[in-house]
Amino acid sequence: MSGTGREVGSAAELQARIAKGWKPNRYLTNMSMAYFADASDYVATKIFPICPVDLSTGYYYVFNKGDLARDNVQRKPKFGKVPPAQMGHTDKSYKCEVDQIITGIDQIGALNYQRANVPPSIDPRRTKNRYITDQQLLHLDLKFADGYFKSGVWANEFEGIVSGTAPGGSQFIKFSDANSDPISFFDARVRQIRLDGRRSPNKLTLGYDTFNALKEHPDLLERVKYTGSTANPAKVNEQVLAELFGVDEVNVLYAAYNAAEEGQPDDMRFICEPDGALLSYTTPHPALDEPSAGYTFVWDMLGNGNYMATDTFEGEGGTHAEFMEGLVCADMKKTCDDLACYFKKCV
Repeated sequence: MSGTGREVGSAAELQARIAKGWKPNRYLTNMSMAYFADASDYVATKIFPICPVDLSTGYYYVFNKGDLARDNVQRKPKFGKVPPAQMGHTDKSYKCEVDQIITGIDQIGALNYQRANVPPSIDPRRTKNRYITDQQLLHLDLKFADGYFKSGVWANEFEGIVSGTAPGGSQFIKFSDANSDPISFFDARVRQIRLDGRRSPNKLTLGYDTFNALKEHPDLLERVKYTGSTANPAKVNEQVLAELFGVDEVNVLYAAYNAAEEGQPDDMRFICEPDGALLSYTTPHPALDEPSAGYTFVWDMLGNGNYMATDTFEGEGGTHAEFMEGLVCADMKKTCDDLACYFKKCV
């Protein structure tokens, strides 16, 4: 019962509250429309191993491949000894810099949402926490695209051309062309990486359009057409491509972003080149005495073990505002050209 003797929620109580200016909450509590990305679409932390570092800037050793791969064992002369074998090394550096995003919360305005029992989807703190997290993942994928997945990054790079002209030394027939031979082409690239880097590539990362072209390629469909049924028709997916190309996993780059500046019409694009592809060998975890095509060096800028961190802080006195920040600190670095090959204009 309320203090007036009327039951809270009764018709009379609702009419009295409406007369005072209250409006019924008619928003659905079980759905909203928000274009947050599916977190599984982001790949920046999936392709290359994460390597936590103690200092924001530092060095790592690079042992000379030629010394390790050469046969340095010699015949021992009588009453003598062979000269010491050389095992040289150099070093390279990394640099992790802190990136930040801040968004504000009006504490007075937030009271309206709390008192009106609005759906969780519009709760300012919940929504902006989700926003910060999505922005951090988006930012990492953009750094991934710039550091790994574009033309001009890797020493080994091939370009797709239309059929009718014999491909040159660093060219191939586009996968969207039925005259191309993707399996033979990738077999040759796997062989070269194995020869140059002493490891067979284990990951194939595909732009969105490249993946679509491969899964519709007649040669690949021919190899799986008898594996399906009426209930489960044969199709070329990531797992099938991994088996056909002899890699452990295939990742497709689905994530998209708005390339327009604030106030301009939306310009939606794929984060990574949709017609690109990257074949690489990477370790699952940071390892001593093991090469990897790339590493993502990360630094916990707050000293709490997280390279992606969020925090809240009060605004200036009298503003009745609080702010939420997101911090991310990572250096996505190519570490071995011999263990990767990039393909541009695949379709």
